[in-house]
Amino acid sequence: MALTEPDPTTVPTPQRPDRGSSVRGPAALVAVAAVVLGGVLAWFVLLTPLGQRLDERAMNTVVAGRETQLQVLSVLGYVSIGAIGLVSIVCVALALSRGRAALAIGALTIIAGANVTTQVLKRLLLERADLVDGVVASNSFPSGHTTVIASGVGALCLVSPRWMRPLVVPVGAFAVALTGASTVVAGWHRPSDVVGAVLVTTAWTAAVSVLLGSDHERVPGTWLLALVGSIGAIVALVAIGVRPSYGWDGFTDAALVLGALGVALGLGVAAANRVTPTS
Repeated sequence: MALTEPDPTTVPTPQRPDRGSSVRGPAALVAVAAVVLGGVLAWFVLLTPLGQRLDERAMNTVVAGRETQLQVLSVLGYVSIGAIGLVSIVCVALALSRGRAALAIGALTIIAGANVTTQVLKRLLLERADLVDGVVASNSFPSGHTTVIASGVGALCLVSPRWMRPLVVPVGAFAVALTGASTVVAGWHRPSDVVGAVLVTTAWTAAVSVLLGSDHERVPGTWLLALVGSIGAIVALVAIGVRPSYGWDGFTDAALVLGALGVALGLGVAAANRVTPTS
């Protein structure tokens, strides 16, 4: 039987490796969702009696003794202009080492935009209505301390290559949750202030990612890693002495508040990671 030459038109051509999907669509959805959720949350906790009562009660569900309080305050003491300056330098250096000057600019935009937005919202645009007796009317929404850390984590997610994400995400979630929950334990902020700060940062991270475009290749397990990091921070606070304010009678309320806070902050970091490019 005679052999025939293969038809070159039928030979399969090699496929280009999958580089993932564009971040623009998911990032745009996350940015809009963060803005909408932040607006609804602000309205509920600042302008409705029920929201004010629930928020105040949530802040008062946990307490810390003197030694624990000092440890919590020492954690918050690391949140400073110097700290965010150092994170900014690291982000720029990491982006430039990858030859991605646009990512460096994007990281600085996230940090500056989120922190300026938080201060403008808290000091100029938002007011807590005087609706409930015993609730301090001065506004503290969103939390500045939490914004500083969360914006740094969002910027790090933006500039980190794919192989670094399994480290950046859980460590970042741990730092955000530890800072945010510590402000609640210290009585500086209500839980809504902390969640609001993460929503501000997530919105900025997603918006910058929309402008940058590029591709995101999924890193398996990062959502779980984010939750492990944030819940780990809550466990660490309990380990150093944070307790329910009303003993065993308040155990359920305290567990719900701290658990919900850990989950919300972990999901915020996971969302920031999901919408930032890896290529």
